[in-house]
Amino acid sequence: MVGSTGCALSQLFRSFDQDHCSFQRYLLTYLLLVKNGSLFEEVNEVIFGKELNLLNLDLTDLTRRRPVYKRQPASNYSVQKSNGCLLPALVDDVAQVCLALSCRSDYPSLACVNKRFNWLIRSGYLYKLRRQLGVREHWVYLACSLMPWEAFDPVRQRWMRLPRMPCDECFSYADKESLAVGTQLLVFGRELTGFAIWMYNLVTCDWSRCPMMSLRCLFGSSSSGEIAIVAGGSDMRRLCSGFFMDGKFYVIGGMLSHTGFFNLCEELNLKTRTWRRIRNMYPGGNRATQSPPLVAVVKNQLYAADQSTNEVKKYDKENNTWNVVRPLPVRADSSNGWGLAFKACGDKLLVVGGHRGPQGEVIVLHYWRPEEGNMGGADWDILSIRERAGAFVYNCAIMGC
Repeated sequence: MVGSTGCALSQLFRSFDQDHCSFQRYLLTYLLLVKNGSLFEEVNEVIFGKELNLLNLDLTDLTRRRPVYKRQPASNYSVQKSNGCLLPALVDDVAQVCLALSCRSDYPSLACVNKRFNWLIRSGYLYKLRRQLGVREHWVYLACSLMPWEAFDPVRQRWMRLPRMPCDECFSYADKESLAVGTQLLVFGRELTGFAIWMYNLVTCDWSRCPMMSLRCLFGSSSSGEIAIVAGGSDMRRLCSGFFMDGKFYVIGGMLSHTGFFNLCEELNLKTRTWRRIRNMYPGGNRATQSPPLVAVVKNQLYAADQSTNEVKKYDKENNTWNVVRPLPVRADSSNGWGLAFKACGDKLLVVGGHRGPQGEVIVLHYWRPEEGNMGGADWDILSIRERAGAFVYNCAIMGC
């Protein structure tokens, strides 16, 4: 399939008049040939609808640091030069932009084309270029009661099993926290020898153990781009949640002791590195058996899943109040909020929960776009159903890159 695409590309590029064929036509032709319809429409709108000239794209910083290709493990890195080109009739800088705009689910296949493609994909350079171009695809990473870590690609509607984590048995069965930042999935937990952090690298598709941090469990965390912040933990403030909104980091809810509830929110200004408290920002109280606050931010708007009323609420920044927007698609009160995930996935709110039916236990991914308003009533759309996964979500993280 890749070979036939390359042949078709070569024929099409030769058929174009080089004096009149713009970069936009090259780019749109490539996107059309890889049958990426949704991305083709988006780029078509950007190029022609918004009259953005991609030829003026500032690649200075990226071209100054060429892709670093790894010849062998633990060897020196060097740039591989070749008389050939990545895509026919295109200089490599332009070809790399084309590849960066492709679906990242195609990268494993592209890495099999030849050595140059393999070196380019495994260097991680395309992800740096995607960040500069503002291209982001959100994948869902899940670990459920009967399912080890898997990734779900909403664009291709495809589930992918991650390699087995080389941790000990204690880590496998102990409580864990998870967080996606950049192209990495971090999983925090306890091994026989103490607390540990394992990292899955999307570029290399493998797990590695990270240096330990002075953390415990049940902490609040969130990420923005390549920045991740964790706060609290079982030794200090626990059962709290974290999120980024309007360029600031927030910690909400939590407990200071077995009976002391913390219904405040603390805001960290990243520019001034100062904290301030916001009272009455958390929509519900904590109980010792209740999960951390289920919160998510979509387009700088904060939403929360109320574990006691099974409702989704939206935060009013001006009045410091919460308003009910719609019911949850699952019962959160049956397990005090444990066993389900409430996440932001691009422009969507995502609720991941288990369901027991005649065919057994399944995990259902529900979603709703807040920008569409509440016209849909109580109905949520279903993104995917994962069978034979159990009915309890242990960990969930959204990776956008």
